Order: sequence, then C-alpha cells, then structure tokens
Amino acid sequence: MASVHAGRPLLDDFESSDVDFPVKNAAFVSLRALEDGEDEFDDVLELSPRRGFWKRFLMSVRRRRNGTDSEPEGTLRLPVEETKGTQWGKWRWKRLGIKAALGLFAFAIFFFGIVHLINVFSSMVNLLRDDSDPFPPSWAPLPQFRPGHELDITDLTRDVTPIHCHSHNDYWRRIPLYDALRWGCTGVEADVWLFDDELFVGHKTNALTRDRTFRSMYVDPLVRILDSQNTINEIATSSDAAKYGVYEVDPTQTLVLLVDFKNSGHDTYPVVAQQLAPFREKGYLTYFDGESTIPGPITVVATGNAPFDLITANSSYRDVFFDAPLDRLYEEPLDYDSPPTLELQKQKPGAAALPSRRNSGQGTVGTDDDSIFDLTNSYYASVDFKKAVGWAWWGRLSDHQMKLIRGQIQGAKKRGLKSRYWGAPKWPVGLRNHVWEVLVREGVDYLNGDDLRAMTRLDWSKKKHWGLLG
Repeated sequence: MASVHAGRPLLDDFESSDVDFPVKNAAFVSLRALEDGEDEFDDVLELSPRRGFWKRFLMSVRRRRNGTDSEPEGTLRLPVEETKGTQWGKWRWKRLGIKAALGLFAFAIFFFGIVHLINVFSSMVNLLRDDSDPFPPSWAPLPQFRPGHELDITDLTRDVTPIHCHSHNDYWRRIPLYDALRWGCTGVEADVWLFDDELFVGHKTNALTRDRTFRSMYVDPLVRILDSQNTINEIATSSDAAKYGVYEVDPTQTLVLLVDFKNSGHDTYPVVAQQLAPFREKGYLTYFDGESTIPGPITVVATGNAPFDLITANSSYRDVFFDAPLDRLYEEPLDYDSPPTLELQKQKPGAAALPSRRNSGQGTVGTDDDSIFDLTNSYYASVDFKKAVGWAWWGRLSDHQMKLIRGQIQGAKKRGLKSRYWGAPKWPVGLRNHVWEVLVREGVDYLNGDDLRAMTRLDWSKKKHWGLLG
C-alpha cells in the first residue's frame, strides 16, 4: 500500500508528540494570515522569546510618542487589550493634571514671593516714591542761616500736633530742623565736630563744610522761631511771662536739642555752652537751679563723648543735660506679667542690675560706677538697641528681650528720665513697625528714627506683614 504521504517523504512516520516546540495555535493566527494564507510570520512570533516587562513598556511609550504602531496592519486586538489601553490613557491624563496643578501652585508662590520682595525692597530704600513733602517746591534747602534770606516761618507749626519722636541725624534731611518741626517731632539731633574753635555739623569729617555749623543750622533758626512765638505786643507787654515753645498747638512742649559730641568731649563742651548763649539770654533754655528743674522751650542734651563730670561740675546751675546710659538703669521688673504704669515714676530708684558695660561712647565719658543719673543732671536715657536688647530673630522679640526692655524703661521712669533707643531695626519695614509698637506699648518716651512720616503719621500699631520679610 502506497503511503498516504507519497511525494512527501519527510512526513512519513511523523508524530506531533515527538517535537519539542509548541504547535501552532489557531487562536493566535492574525487576520491577515488567515486571509492571505501566510502563516510564517506568526510562526516566528510564536517561536520568538517573550520580551521583558520594561522593554515592552518602553516600546509602547515610543509607539505612542511617535504616533506609530509596530503591530501589523489588521491585527485583531482582544477586548482585554483595549481595556488596558483605555485605563493607561486615563492615568496619563490624571498625571498630567496633577503636574499642571502643582506647577501652577509653584508658579503662584514664586510670582507673589517676587512681588513681595520687590515691595519690601522698595519700602526699605524708597525707590518707587518719595515720602510726602510737607513743603511747597519753593522751599529749597537752606545751607546756612543768613539775615534777610530766612525761610518764611509763618504758620510753620500751626495745626501741627507735637509727637514724642526724635529726628535721628536730622542734618541729613532736605531742610534740617524745619522738616522735623513740620512733621511734629519734639527732638532733633546734631552731630558736632570741634575744629578751629568752631562747631561743624556732620556725621563724618569728610562731610563737613564751612557753611554747615551748629550755630547757623540750629541755634540761629531756633532763636528766630522762638522770637516769633514770643513777640511782645500792646496787650502782653511783659517779657517776664512764660516763654512759648515752637508748637502753637502746645506752647508748653519743649524741643529736645540733642548735641552729639563726635571728638574730644572735654574740649567741645565749653564751646557748646558758649554758643547756647542766645537761648540763655532770652530765657529759652530748660535749666536746673540747684533745687529743681525749670522747663523751657529748648532742652539741650549732650550725648556721644559728652563729659558727665563737666556737665555736673556746677551744682547750682545747669542748662546742658546728660544723655544717661539706659542699660545701666536696668531694674528687675516688678511685675513682668502686667504692663508698666505711670506709678513707676513716683517710686524711688532701687539697685540697678548691670546687664552690660562699655568702656567708651554714649553715656560713659566722665562717669564711674558711683555716678547717679536723675532729672537734676540728665534728661534722656538712651542706649543702642542692638547691643542692649539684641536682634529680633524671626521677626519677634523673645521673653528675655521683652524683660530687658521693660526693666530698662522702668529704671528710667523711676529716675524721671526719658527713655530712648537708637540703632533699632530699620528694615524690613514690618519688623521696624513691630519693634516700634512694642516700645510704645512698654512705655518708651521717645521714638528714635529716620522715617519722620512713619513715626508721626502711620498707625504702626496695626499688624501688617510682621515677620522676617516685613
């Protein structure tokens, strides 16, 4: 009997069970193979080793990115494959949405952070605007006092409410002295250098000029203002009447003229005392008569290298008062949990604890451990804020710093002195305002600052952006 596989001898005695590779399964045959009768392609696919997961994942990503599909055209997809593709697409869109939301949030934080920093920086250096000028454009800077060329002081302080603020480095202003008076400050400061028996005004020696002297910038203008305020007319003819101060709203308010001795105090003091003669002759000075202190329109306070021993040498008459060291007046607060009251002024001074001592500078020249500072020889009690209290880290003052402030102010009030801090933070503006608010709340007598408008007009007790960035 002829073999059923005649003409095909290779199939004789063939048994599928004898082969060691899988037999082709019809379920995996592509539609194109069924139509064309070509099954070699699928044989190769069936015999090829299966790719790893990550290789297949990367291949699918490349297919979607390139918009191509390496699968043969017409390949039949099973329903399970379609479901997986739909789920992958949904997850992809979710990821894109999450990334977009996080990106928008990060951009908003970055954008508004930049805006805030620009706002803080412009507030610090005032790049975008100038402070409101209380004078008309015709009021040009006045380099010195010259008869016949004075500023028109008519109504200079009319309707101006005096504020207990101190115009720090007043001579730097566009119109020294007049700016401070117009804003309502009751304290002005002049740094004086003694050269050739003359007092020149300036922060450093390279800024001194012949026409900027203590007499021309402060003494002569103030005498002229006070003469105008104390004019004798046909009704009030007595020159012995109480002298009026520079402010019409409160004529009894004294103006503190703080004179900062920059070089030798013992050489400078006699010249300052001599140049105050116009005030003294007309009864414009606050003075001590040996028993009590009689207030006047002008209170002269000596600071810097001012010598305490010369100021107190005359025990029967003084019209120059000392700027006492506030840190040396520290007393343990009587009740730290409650705010200080005016009753502290009526209590007798106790023993002062000394948090720190400096060998030279403000409040130390001519003093010793037994020096007594009270209203008979001193008026201000001042200290450098950074050295006596420290830096306000994280935009806040610690409990220890608050206790120092309260104890120093309490010690000054018990001695009848006016407390003042210089060197407090100037920026960020929010930190400056926070320190001001704390000092006012604790009972400081004078705010010391450069921004007259903020000290006299702004409500710096209102919380606005307090913190490290202002």
